[in-house]
Order: sequence, then structure tokens, then C-alpha cells
Amino acid sequence: VLDPWAPCPPRVGHGNTGQDILKLLFSSLTELYSYTEGPEFATNRRCFEEDFQTQVKGQQWQELDGAQQKAYVMRLLDGLEVVNRDKRLNVARSILYLAQGVFGECETEADVLHWSRYNSFLLYQMGTFTAFLELLNMETDNSQACSSALRKPAISLADSTELRVLLSVLYLMVENIRGELETDRDEWKASRETFRMELSFPVHNDEPFALLLFTMVTKFCSGHAPHFPMKKVLLLLWKVLMFTLGGFEALQAMKVKKREELGLLPLPEDSIQVMRSMRAASPPAYTLELVEQKRGHRSRRPLVKQDSLDLYNERDPFKNDEAGVDEEENDDVDSGIEGELDMMERDTVLQAVPAPGPSIERVSFPKGLPWAPKVRQKDIEHFLEASRNKFIGFTLGQDTDTLVGLPRPIHESVKTLKQHKYVSISDVQIKNEEELEKCPMSLFLARVPTSQGQIQDLEPSLPERSPITVLQSMKLGIDVNRHKEIIVKSISAVLLLLLKHFKLNHVYQFEYVSQHLVFANCIPLILKFFNQNILSYITAKNSISVLDYPSCTVQELPELTAESLEAGDNNQFCWRNLFSCINLLRILNKLTKWKHSRTMMLVVFKSAPILKRALKVKQAMMQLYVLKLLKIQTKYLGRQWRKSNMKTMSAIYQKVRHRMNDDWAYGNDIDARPWDFQAEECTLRANIEAFNSRRYDKPQDSDFAPVDNCLQSVLGQKLDLPEDFHYSYELWLEREVFSQPIHWEELLHYQ
Repeated sequence: VLDPWAPCPPRVGHGNTGQDILKLLFSSLTELYSYTEGPEFATNRRCFEEDFQTQVKGQQWQELDGAQQKAYVMRLLDGLEVVNRDKRLNVARSILYLAQGVFGECETEADVLHWSRYNSFLLYQMGTFTAFLELLNMETDNSQACSSALRKPAISLADSTELRVLLSVLYLMVENIRGELETDRDEWKASRETFRMELSFPVHNDEPFALLLFTMVTKFCSGHAPHFPMKKVLLLLWKVLMFTLGGFEALQAMKVKKREELGLLPLPEDSIQVMRSMRAASPPAYTLELVEQKRGHRSRRPLVKQDSLDLYNERDPFKNDEAGVDEEENDDVDSGIEGELDMMERDTVLQAVPAPGPSIERVSFPKGLPWAPKVRQKDIEHFLEASRNKFIGFTLGQDTDTLVGLPRPIHESVKTLKQHKYVSISDVQIKNEEELEKCPMSLFLARVPTSQGQIQDLEPSLPERSPITVLQSMKLGIDVNRHKEIIVKSISAVLLLLLKHFKLNHVYQFEYVSQHLVFANCIPLILKFFNQNILSYITAKNSISVLDYPSCTVQELPELTAESLEAGDNNQFCWRNLFSCINLLRILNKLTKWKHSRTMMLVVFKSAPILKRALKVKQAMMQLYVLKLLKIQTKYLGRQWRKSNMKTMSAIYQKVRHRMNDDWAYGNDIDARPWDFQAEECTLRANIEAFNSRRYDKPQDSDFAPVDNCLQSVLGQKLDLPEDFHYSYELWLEREVFSQPIHWEELLHYQ
């Protein structure tokens, strides 16, 4: 990496920056390929070497200098313009082999990743992205391939060969180029920024590249193109959005900058850093306590302090302080899998809990809560409204400054509330839109954002030949499950990234997409996803490490057995699935936050026991978003639920941000009163439509439309005249024009 022309990169571990990039590349490039695509690595290599040896005899790619490499790439790009489809595919495979890191000349995985990155920059500088984009457009518009796929009872890998080769090259280029290294040359840094701009702006048919990928998703979901390789499309779409818009850390920096531009106070804390420093809580009681209840072996423990209880739970995660078990869980227990759940839960929890050392008794507990409390303007208004009604007998509307007649403690309370008042960017945007609604003359136009629709169930592409042995069936089953996991991961990441960027850009763009997701049953769909054995999903081992890229290209493949496939890898967590679960929980939080109608959907669909089971996964960030979803609905669940779930209530208090006068734990909040939920969604829909109309509709046939005062353009307009006009136009001219006296001298008085 230090020397772009070096035959091999520095070894992993001799530089933190290079090591991190290699790890990221390894994890992201591995998921691009299914295990059924393994034989195609050799096919790509054969296509390249057959052509390369005819041009450069007796040499390897790594031995060429920069000029020779560029000349050969230019020759390959010329070969993409041939009419013969098979020859064009062979050339595309040769280019894919270059993007894959010429693994036939490498000895280690680090070598493969290094040359993949170097070749990706070279391919982009030679115009490969534009050439492959044209080919991708041609393949997506291939109606013959679509009709052929529709007639087949089952889709195989052979139906998407060309598309998979093109998408793989584009994905490798995007993923390799967007990663930044401190040792990158200035030429590569300039190429990275140029590539980012090229992906952001219209490049084909006046559409950005991401919109082409969205179109492919739409065609697949509508059933018109079942042969599209959706996993590769979704992964590429996710990486393109991250590259062009920015990831979560970039979003945080953009949020800070935008608050400064709007004159708002800085954020009270960095949410990413707070979540990273959080400690996971012990899961609630479930199977183990129920078994002890049935067998009569449950022992009574004396009441202990909460600090001692936390320490006790850290030693043994399965012992907890709940006196009772949630009544909703009694029907969900199956005695046949008690032992299995016990072992899985123990393995999962202990993976996240450090082993206690000799100084376990000397534990330092946090001095305060992790989040600074927040107060909305609406909360201050509600507090003053109730106080004025109680002590004075009348209200002053939205006035939060006049405190005449109120007792001194009320003054202190208002002062405390204002000290923790938080104004979000969305509040400013909503206020600005309300002002624009009052002043409709302040019109302006912008470009319509891309919306993301619901994606249906996606099945992987199967091999051409069905498995004939048990081992092949096991391998295919693992590949299919892994394929589905990667699709869930990419969909959840794309949705969350878009929602966060839309909300930062404008809250009503976010609300527009959110309402479409809600109307498409996104909330019950996510709850249905979590209504499974979430521990089994988190600990799933649907991977075969020896078949992962780039390991499979430089190492000899050992003999696979049924025992080795069942054992899986050495990781007790599947971080891909954990990432997907956190993303889906964050999406659910964004859809329901401050929306009482959608919160009631969580209650109606009985999400509390589903979410409570998700707390079994002892990971701090996942638990945080689960507890947030439980907090917003506790006021609707009743006193008995809160009484029998005190440990969950305690975890909410410890980990979730507090609102100063939010009575979430008591159920007597004003927001818990009967609510017109349909009216709430209708009001939001009206505000969204008004926003879209002001921003994106052309102001035709409007009282505020601009008047055209240009004589030439007015006379040049085509008007729809009645059919009988030519019979009466002479009479009209005589009556309206010729018979009317024109006093031209009067014009002089207006000068």
C-alpha cells in the first residue's frame, strides 16, 4: 500500500490504518459472492490469462510498469465494444479478475486485497466505470432476458451471469476506492473525490447511479425481472449511498454543522460515543425461572441493593431480581427446547461479559445517567397550561415567559425546564414550513428526493444442477441462509441510512418516506421478524470460512465434511445478523417516535413480549433501542404489566434518555388520554402534501402564479378555442376592438 508499484503490500499488523482497511475490505468483499459462485473464480482467471499471454508473453501482471498496465486495460475496454456476446463476457470476466486482485499471482489474502484496491483505482482512471455502466443499462433493458426468465419455473445462476459480472466489478470499484488510507497518493485522493461526484450527479439518462439501482429493485419486486441478482444490487446500492451521502459518523458531523448554521445550541453529547461506552444489562427472567417454578426449586433471596444486584448479575447472568414472570410469556414456553435455549443463552451472554478478575469486589459504578435530559417547547407549554389552570384559572396560550400569579416553586420548575430545553433541526424546519403556509408568496422549487419502497421476499439464485449428496445439500442450505441474511442486512442499512439523511435534509421528506413505510405495513413486518428465536438468529453460523473470498483464491480448499459444516466458524456471534437487528430496531424507533397512532400499533400488535424477548441478547446498543420502544408504550400497557416487569422498567430508567416531565412510568401522562389516531395521520399527510406542493409542483392554475408580461411569448402561446369561434371572430373583433375608441394621448400621463 505504501508503494503502488510494489509487488506485495506490507503485512497486516504493521500499520493500524492499513490493518483496519484490510479488515473492512475482507468483511465487505466476502459477502459479495455466494458459495455457489466459487467455480467462477477459476473461470475469470482463465479468461484473463488466455488473453494476457497473447499480449504479454512470459510476464505477470504485477511485473508490468504503469504504462504497460494502462495499455492493456485500454485494450480490454476496446474489447467490450464487440458485438459477439460471448467475447464481450470473456473480456468483462478478465476485467473482473483484475478487480478481484489477480489472485493467481498472490500468496496471501493481504496481497489479494492490496492488488484489488490498486487495480480498482487503475480501472477507474482508465474509464472502466463509464463503460460498465453502459453495459449495465443495456442488460437491465434486455427485454429478451426478462421474458426468458419469466417463462422458467426456477431461476439459476446462469440466468444472471452477465449482470453478476458487471455488478461485481462496480461493487469492487466502489468499495475499494471509497476506503481512505493516510498513505494514499494525491492522485488517488483526487480520483476518490471525482468518483464520489460522478456517482452523485446524473451520469445516464439524467439520473444518478443510485436511481438506476433503485429501478432494478423496483423491476424485481414487480416481477418483471426475476433474474436480477438482488443481493449484489442491494449491496452495491448501500455502498453507493454510503459513499455519496456519508455514513453515520458523517451524518453526526453534518448534524453538528447544520445546528451551527441554524444558530442552535450544540448537541449535549455525542450519541455514538455514549452508546459505545454503555454496558449491557442482564436479560429479564424467562425459561430458567419458569422451570424452577414448575419444579418447586425456586429459592427465596433476601432483598439486596441495586448495585449489589448488578454485580451479582454480572457474575451469573441467569439470576435476576424479578419477583414474578410476565404473564404474557406463559404461553410461549415450550418444555421441549428448555435445555437448548439455556445453553444458547448462556453462550451468548457470556460472550459479551468479561471474565471476573481477582479484584471483582472493587467495582466503580457510574456516577450519573448516560444521557442529558431534554425538554421540548411543547412540554413547557403543557406544564404552564396546567399550572395556570390550577392557580389562576385561565391560560395564556403559547406564552412561556409570563409567570405572574404563579407560586415560587413553579418559577423554579420553569427555569429548570428551560435550562434543559432542546430545539431540534426538525422543530426549526416545521416552524419555517408553518410560516411559508401563512405566506404562500414565498415559493421555491427543489428536486424531488428518491423514496424507498418495501422489498418483498427475495430468494437466492440457485445453481444450475440440484444437489445430489447430503453434503451438497448442507452446503446449499448454508449458502441460502447466508444469502438471506446479507439481503436483510443491506435492506435494513439502506432504509436506515436514507431515513437519517432525509430527516437531516428536511423533516417532511423523512415523514413522507416514513408514512409510505407505515402504510406498507413496515411496523408489523419488523415485529414479525423479531417474533422468532432471536438468540438463534444472532448466534447463527451460516458461513463456511474456507469458501470466503479472498481465502478461497489463495488457499487450498480442504475436504469439507458434514461435521465441519455443522461446526461453522469460531465466532459465537454473527455480527451481520446483530447489525441487521439493530438497524431494524432503529427504523422502528424512527417510525414511532412522537407518533401516538404508531405507538398504539405497537400495543395492538402486542410488541411488548416480542421486544422483551429481544433483551436476551446482551449487547448494549441493541438493548438500548429495545428499551426505547418499550418506554414509549409503557403508559398504555397498564399497571399490572409495569408491576410485573420492574427489572425492565429499571433498565429503561438507567439507559434511556429522560424527559423532565415525562410520566412514562406512571401512565398518567396527558398523551395517554384518548387520542384521535386517524386524525393525527391525516394532519401529517396534509402537511406533507403542502410541503411537496410548495417545493416540487409547478404553480399552474394558481392565484399566485407569475404573470407573463412578454408580448412575444403571450402571442406565441397556443390557446384552445371553441369550435364555433371562426364563425363569430369577425363580430368579436368589431365589438371588442374596432368599435372601442383608443385614446393614445392618455398614455403620456403615465410616464
